[in-house]
Amino acid sequence: MSDAGRPPLLQARDLTRVLEETVPVTLCEDVSLSVDRGELVAVTGPSGSGKSSLLYLLGLLDMPTHGEVLLNGRPTHELSEEERARARLETIGFVFQFHFLLAEFTALENIMIPMRRLHRLSPNEQTARAEEILASLGLRDHMQKRPDQLSGGQRQRVAVARALANDPPLVLADEPTGSLDTHSSEQVFEILYDLVTAQGRTVVAVTHDIEMADRMGRRIRLIDGRVVDDAKNPAFKNPAFNC
Repeated sequence: MSDAGRPPLLQARDLTRVLEETVPVTLCEDVSLSVDRGELVAVTGPSGSGKSSLLYLLGLLDMPTHGEVLLNGRPTHELSEEERARARLETIGFVFQFHFLLAEFTALENIMIPMRRLHRLSPNEQTARAEEILASLGLRDHMQKRPDQLSGGQRQRVAVARALANDPPLVLADEPTGSLDTHSSEQVFEILYDLVTAQGRTVVAVTHDIEMADRMGRRIRLIDGRVVDDAKNPAFKNPAFNC
């Protein structure tokens, strides 16, 4: 698949985020980067280096003090909050360290929430899609269970399924394996890997797991809110994009 002539899926231009407190705190400073379709990107760095802050800016969950984020070449800094919410629903799926599933809803119902907000599918189509996603992640027998009836690894797989509900080209993950055991962490990594190499999506994941980061296609390292290293992994191949 060729992307010749198309803008990068995700771009950051001179992103800076400063918390205006008694003593201003800089979370990110002058971050510029581009992420192409079909990339599997790790964002690493010590605690407090600005990794999650950068992810929230890239995902339009927070506004930069300076700079801008572009999705598919489209600037987002002048969008209304309603337009930003629509862009998130259509383009971005989020996975967090703590799944944030709604406790009173089943796995199936949790996945349908983003679909209902987007209003793209009929109720029957929403149910069918949610069932299909859960089954593809090995959760066919757990669709009617609430989060407290699932293991930690199962809850995180449901969270991944929810991120895929509206078929986004971009998935942003904030420490997706940080609260999981080794076996569940490997399952989640394999799912993220498959999203890129089999489905052609783009994944940007914040992680403290250096071993996992080294298996990804690209690693961006932050120190004190600045990018200090951005390197591709020559061993990583993505057959979905012939790269």
